[in-house]
Amino acid sequence: MIAFVRGKLAQLDPTFAIVDCGGVGYLVRISLNTYSHLRGQEEVRLFTYLQVREDAHVLYGFSRQEEQSLFELLISVSGVGGNTALVILSSIPPDDLRLAIASGDELGLKRIKGIGPKTAARIVLELRDKAGVGVPDTAGQRQPGDQSRRRQEALAALMTLGMPKPEMEKRLDKILQEQGSDLPVEQLVKLALRNN
Repeated sequence: MIAFVRGKLAQLDPTFAIVDCGGVGYLVRISLNTYSHLRGQEEVRLFTYLQVREDAHVLYGFSRQEEQSLFELLISVSGVGGNTALVILSSIPPDDLRLAIASGDELGLKRIKGIGPKTAARIVLELRDKAGVGVPDTAGQRQPGDQSRRRQEALAALMTLGMPKPEMEKRLDKILQEQGSDLPVEQLVKLALRNN
C-alpha cells in the first residue's frame, strides 16, 4: 500500500494532481478541498488511498489525514465508490460532513450532486455510530476526528493480529463508551484483547 506521496507538483487540476516523485509521475485523484490546499505549492505531500479494481489501479490523494479517514469511511458504505466519495468531499468541508453525519442530516447530504435519498440514508445509518464521527469534545481540546482516528488505528492493529473485525468493532465501541474517549491507541488494543 502507498501511504503517501511527496514530491514536486508537476500538474494540478481540480480533479487530479500529478506528483513527480524522483522522476516518476503519480496521477492522484483529489477533491476540490485538497485542490484548494495545493494551489500555489511547488512541493507537496499527499496522504493516499490505493484502490485496486479489476480494470484499474486508482490512487486517491488528500492534503490532510482527516480527509483521507473520511474517504475511507465513505467508501465502506454500500453503494459509495471512490468517485462518489470524492464528490461528497468536494461538496462539503470535512468538519461539516462529520457534523452532518452525526446529526443525521440526510437532507443536507441529498443536496450533494449524485447523492439520492437511499444513499444519504445509508451514509447516516452506517457512519453515524462510528466512534468520534462529528462529535467534538465539549472542552474543545480534541479535534472532531481524533477519537475516530484512534479507533481506526486500534481496529487496524487488532485485525493485523488476526482478530475478527465485527467483534473488535463492538469491543472498541464498548471500551470507548465505558472508559472515555481519551484512551491512547495502545491502551485500546490491550483492553480489546483482554475484554471478553
